[in-house]
Amino acid sequence: MKLMDKTIQGFLAELKSDSPAPGGGSAAALAGAIGGALGIMVGNLTIGSGKYAEVHEQAKQLVNELEEKLARLEGYVDEDTQAFTQVMQAYKLPKNTDEEKRLRSQTIQQAMKSAAQLPMQVATICMEVLELSGKMLEIGNVNAASDAAVAGRMAHAAMWSAIYNVKINLGSIKDQEFVATMTKQVASVVDRSEKLLLQLVQKAEEKI
Repeated sequence: MKLMDKTIQGFLAELKSDSPAPGGGSAAALAGAIGGALGIMVGNLTIGSGKYAEVHEQAKQLVNELEEKLARLEGYVDEDTQAFTQVMQAYKLPKNTDEEKRLRSQTIQQAMKSAAQLPMQVATICMEVLELSGKMLEIGNVNAASDAAVAGRMAHAAMWSAIYNVKINLGSIKDQEFVATMTKQVASVVDRSEKLLLQLVQKAEEKI
């Protein structure tokens, strides 16, 4: 059964078990998805109110964009666990001969790269959810302003959660060019997200 098909209690039970997966990566994707869903809710409450008729089209556009982000994050909840499982399987490969050792090392490195790239994608999507939530907070139904703010905060927390997973995986990767490229991506997403959070907080202070 996919993680996303479980009940909330079932997911939490899986998360708190002594199995290393699902772990922080799947939790990050889920947190981002919750943020996206909240942002969509605010959009629907805005579209459903005649009081906000002048921003209905903007709200619809934001909802459509958030729906796309939400769908991707839902998929990442399970994909992150799959990526980590591939790393664990790679470490279990035989290492009795030089050829086996070479193949095992190569497979581990490739699996580690995938395990770093996936949370990087999650972090990027969460940054985008944060940005969209800020826009929804600005134009959306003021009665749901707190929900839009929570959506952004959830996305920001999810972004950092995913970044931590990127960083820990980069520490095991020998390809320094790959590490350097990913490190630049991390810095870019973090910098942009911190600026977006500041904007969200300022707007929340005005609205709430």
